[in-house]
This record gives sequence, structure tokens and C-alpha cells, in this order.
Amino acid sequence: MSMGKKKAIAIVLGGGKGTRLYPLTKDRSKPAVPFAGKYRLVDIPISNCINSGVKQIYILTQFNSASLHNHIANTYIFDTFSNGFVEILAAEQTYHNNDWYQGTADAVRKNLKHFADQAADYYIILSGDQLYRMDFQDMLRSHIESGAVLTIAAKPISRSEATGLGIIGADDHGIIKKFYEKPASDLDISEYRIPEKLMQNSLHTVVNNNNEYLASMGIYIFDARVMEEILQSNVSADFGKEIIPDVIKTRKVGTFLFDGFWEDIGTIKAFYDINLDLASMTPKFNFYNEEMPIYTHRRHLPATKVNFCNISSSLTSEGSIITNAYIVNSIIGVRTIIESGASLDGVYCMGSSYYETPEEKADNIRRKIPSVGIGRGTIIRRAIIDQNARIGDGCRIGIDDIQRTEGDFNNYSIHDGIIVIHKNAIIPHGTTL
Repeated sequence: MSMGKKKAIAIVLGGGKGTRLYPLTKDRSKPAVPFAGKYRLVDIPISNCINSGVKQIYILTQFNSASLHNHIANTYIFDTFSNGFVEILAAEQTYHNNDWYQGTADAVRKNLKHFADQAADYYIILSGDQLYRMDFQDMLRSHIESGAVLTIAAKPISRSEATGLGIIGADDHGIIKKFYEKPASDLDISEYRIPEKLMQNSLHTVVNNNNEYLASMGIYIFDARVMEEILQSNVSADFGKEIIPDVIKTRKVGTFLFDGFWEDIGTIKAFYDINLDLASMTPKFNFYNEEMPIYTHRRHLPATKVNFCNISSSLTSEGSIITNAYIVNSIIGVRTIIESGASLDGVYCMGSSYYETPEEKADNIRRKIPSVGIGRGTIIRRAIIDQNARIGDGCRIGIDDIQRTEGDFNNYSIHDGIIVIHKNAIIPHGTTL
């Protein structure tokens, strides 16, 4: 993307081990986690970049799984004339260092030599685990006009939401004077309230009386030379906790107010809640926007086949076959096979990466293991079914009023009361969880 002759490139921070999203991150990096039935988390920041005219995109990740590589290579193919690319940069051992990324700033610092090839004027730093839709052209314009060396996207929030986020103290012109990372709920932070004049100046943002604080969205635009200089002189590992509070003390840092939907999806509960909300009558995030679509891999699958079903407030992705099932408040991922008599309520079923052949299904019967998908008469409530899971006939998952221990087990995990069936798990016929 260029403003005049100026050039911006995007850097998507893919996160570390993704421990808060475990077991979904057991066999894949966080950006590759399936989302909304047919997408992956990384599709969201990449789509925002493409829709904003930013077509030179780097993804930084610790755990460079095959699934992320395959997804990027098969999805984001730019033509020769666009100079566009999406490139994965994993933590690598070199003569200069041989350790993992220690934090967000450390990850960017270790890759400065790769970014230098692009000779960019601006770096757009994005997170790999958020759901939102934004035109970065608007933010870049605001950044250039303000004369700031760093601009932080900020969302108006209420005091109750402030405990989990970095809170920005800005002046009447949106210049940041102070920053507080995750204030405790009983701390008086009234001095961080949004100034009245800033609200009047910000034409596109409507703030009600409840949303009187500004939270950092973890979306930054840096002047390229300034960021390079800061990262080389300041050895701190993290942007939010260390680098940005330091920059605010000595440099001009601006805000860009954003009033659309934005949600961090870093935990199993947040991931589950946001996915299921997409299947509701009026979801908070609108995937049905043709002006700024969310892109993903084109699979060339047939339409979903539905035989004698009762389906309500649910999404069914392409390539699925659902027979005589009751499905409510659920998301059915690609290539999901659901057998007769199954009942799903509040379930995100990620689907399958392949179809089993008739020979493989016959072999499953001989070996007495379930086929990929959900078996006959199985009832599931409040669960996430990861890819390629085999759930047998007559299983009861999340139904019975039994004491469930939180934690990670052989084929499944329980986090925040949500049962997560692991990728490739085999749940035998008649199992109760």
C-alpha cells in the first residue's frame, strides 16, 4: 500500500505456543486454528490487509506447523503484477541467535533483516487472534496527518472491560500521554477517561456514557525508521508491556479511534462464544459483507446435503452430509458427516480435511472404530469438536449432570466448562463424557 509514494507492509504476530487455546493449538500454530466453519484465524488480519490495499504481508510464528504453511501457500496466490505476497517467518536458528521469540517486539526485532528488503516507510503491526474488519488506509492517513511516529488503534470500552486490556490516556487531539496495562478492577483510573473534545473531534466514533475509556487493540502503525531504531536500541521483549510505554514517554504517539466490532479470541471460552455468536440471528460480526470479504482457501467442495433435518440458528459449511439430525446454535465445518438421530446444541464442529472411502469405512467397521464424523444417535452439548475426530454411535457428550474435572485428558479437554474433543480423536461407541 502506498500513500503518495510511501509504502507500508504488514506484520502479523502469530503468537507463541498458544497455551490459552490448547488443545486447539496442540498440533498447529495459533493462526492456523479453524474458525467460523470454513476459515482459519489468520484469514482475518490477511483479509483486512488485502481489502486495505496492503499486499506485502509477513506472518511471524513460533511453531511453524504444516497446516499453516499449506493454508497460506494454497490460499494467498498473488499475480506477477501486484508484487504481493504472504510469507511465514518462523523462529529460526542462525549464527547470531538460536532461541525462540521472547515476545512480540523480540519477534519483530529478529526479523528486521527480512523486512529491510522491502524498504517500507511504515510498518503495520497486527495480531493473529482477533476478529474485526478495518480499513488500514484510514488509520495510515490519520497516522501521517498527526505527525506521530507511532499510532495505536483504540476502541472505546466500559470500565468493567478495562481490566483485561491496555488503557490509553490521550489528550484533546488524540495524542497519547500515558498508558496502563490491565488495571485492577478496584483501581481508580478516572484520569484515563476519554476527553470530551477528542470525542467531538472524532467524527466516525460514537461513544455512549458507558464506553468512556480507550483500550489498545494491539494494532500499531510505526514510522519504519523509528521502529527499527527503537528495536535496536531497546532490548525489551514485548510491545504492549514494555516498548510502547517507553515510546509514549519520549515520542509523539497518536490514537486512531475505531468503533466497529473487535474481539480478542485468545482463550477457549472466547473462541467458543464468538464462533457460536456467528450462528445467531443477528451476529455481532458480519461475514456477509461483499465490500470487504474475509478470504480463505477455495476448496471446490459440493454444497451441503441435508436429509430430513431440523436445523436452527446454525451455520453449515460446504461439503457436509447431515442426515435426520437435530442441530441448534451450532457451527458445522467443512466435510462434516453427521449420522441419523444425532443431536447437537451449542457445538462447533470443525469438520474434516478429507472424505473416507467406502473401503476405509468398511475397515472401520471391521476394526470396531467409528468413522470420521458424528455417529448415530449421539447427543452433544456445549462442545468443540476438532478436525477429523471420530465420534461413535450412542455417545453422550456434555449431557449428563456429572462432575467434570477441568484439564487435558487422553482424547479430550475441558476448559471453562467447554468440552473440546481433540483433533484426530477416537471416541468409542457409547462413550459418556
